[in-house]
Amino acid sequence: MTFPLTRLRRLRQSSSIRALVRETSLSPESFVLPLFVRSGEKIREPVKSMPGLYRFSADQIIEQCRIAMDAGIRAVLLFGIPDYKDERGSSGYDKSGVVQRAVAAIKKQLPGMIVITDVCNCEYTSHGHCGPLVEGKVDNDSAVEILSRQALSHVEAGCDMVAPSDMMDGRVGIIRNCLDCNGHTEIPIMSYSAKYASAFYGPFRDAVCTSLAHGDRSTYQMDSANGREAMREAALDLHEGADIIMIKPALAYLDIIRRVREGFDAPVAAYSVSGEYSMIKAAAQNGWLDEHKAMMEVLTSIKRAGADIIITYYAIEAAKILNS
Repeated sequence: MTFPLTRLRRLRQSSSIRALVRETSLSPESFVLPLFVRSGEKIREPVKSMPGLYRFSADQIIEQCRIAMDAGIRAVLLFGIPDYKDERGSSGYDKSGVVQRAVAAIKKQLPGMIVITDVCNCEYTSHGHCGPLVEGKVDNDSAVEILSRQALSHVEAGCDMVAPSDMMDGRVGIIRNCLDCNGHTEIPIMSYSAKYASAFYGPFRDAVCTSLAHGDRSTYQMDSANGREAMREAALDLHEGADIIMIKPALAYLDIIRRVREGFDAPVAAYSVSGEYSMIKAAAQNGWLDEHKAMMEVLTSIKRAGADIIITYYAIEAAKILNS
């Protein structure tokens, strides 16, 4: 018997053999492309902290959706930059609001595109928190009522799925009840079930033009040290009617993705957030790493951890590589 009998390198000898035994595969169909929409026409405004990304007016966002569809991507996630903000975030449920107009425009021009809408108040409140403030604290129950109105307005505009990202207690159940009572029993909810109070959201705040007037979001977003709590959040959301559960961020929480994947049979989504994108971009621009290799390695790690759906700003670039 020669030494060693088992040689794992035998299955690494060529790209064809490596592809044959590959355990984890990415596909454009599992990507969701986040997009930032604002009012106006012919607007394609760069996001300084996220090189290569833009804030689009509705007419321009349709063209970006076409590019995504041509690359094999079938879903986008919309975030709005409103024309006005107030204490309650009422522009979020304005039937002629920026997201509502964009949804209607996309579905008219590209009916085959799955349009998912982020449901949250932080982009629409003057103070930047995810609901009305009472004595300096977010009032959970009034925030949930506003969120349900926002979700309903998105669905009435034509969206295919809503994604509440606020982390208010009980919001999935209230939104589900609101949609069902208004005849929208077929609309799925993708819940940001385990959304951590993370430092990796910084560039996103720049992209959607929102910042906190005071305080932070640690009283409603999750503590990064907690894993078991994520399982409780996911279980509650599924009990309240969530169809897909999401973990956010992705890269620093691969262990949470794995635990949720093993704990539940529902589809699992993971959001590779703005900070993850911008870190790779910055390092690549400085010549410290190969951007495309790093991008694909990160996305593969998210899939390997157990995510069925990956929300990523790299969706189009990754899809083009996979299609080549």
